[in-house]
Amino acid sequence: MTDANDRAMDRADDDTDDVLAEVGPRLRRIRKERGATLAGLSAATGISVSTLSRLEAGLRKPSLELLLPIARAHQVALDELVGAPPVGDPRVPAARPIERYGRTHWPLTRQPGGLQAFKVLEPQRSQEPDPRTHEGYEWLYVLSGRLRLVLGEHDVVLAAGEAAEFDTRVPHWFGSTGEGPVEFLSLFGPQGERMHVRARPTRRAEDD
Repeated sequence: MTDANDRAMDRADDDTDDVLAEVGPRLRRIRKERGATLAGLSAATGISVSTLSRLEAGLRKPSLELLLPIARAHQVALDELVGAPPVGDPRVPAARPIERYGRTHWPLTRQPGGLQAFKVLEPQRSQEPDPRTHEGYEWLYVLSGRLRLVLGEHDVVLAAGEAAEFDTRVPHWFGSTGEGPVEFLSLFGPQGERMHVRARPTRRAEDD
């Protein structure tokens, strides 16, 4: 059973590498389709021209802190940049994803320890919230659908494009609203590790 799981994880790693390798050409294509220059995109995202150029050339590994502002600048969904499988696509081979708690997880990180990233598909279902606590810190970003989050005294619904981050020592639960499937990104790390988006939009200098 362990060997089978290891082989499944290896295939998932290979698939992740293939997806990441396609991000650079996809970034260049989307930018050119919108008639944007590297300088213009740099001004809109706060990411340096050299970093953007290296991303498109495949010389810089894509990360959420880089892809999120680029997706906002192009006004596209994050999964359009990543080329992720569509929600509920039954043709995704069962050996590639990991099934946990009734959800389908696609691992997006390879290194043990530290921040762990997953793309998650939560099916449409009726659930009774069962808030729990544990050590760690979690960050969620909804790609499509609606995700219900119960955190302490709060009971909210996150729509596509919305994010939440929280200390997992606070009683929490998240899952289906019962209205349809939801696809989201989940980053989980040890206590004290948080998601930081360092890129900031820069103010464009006024013409003289």
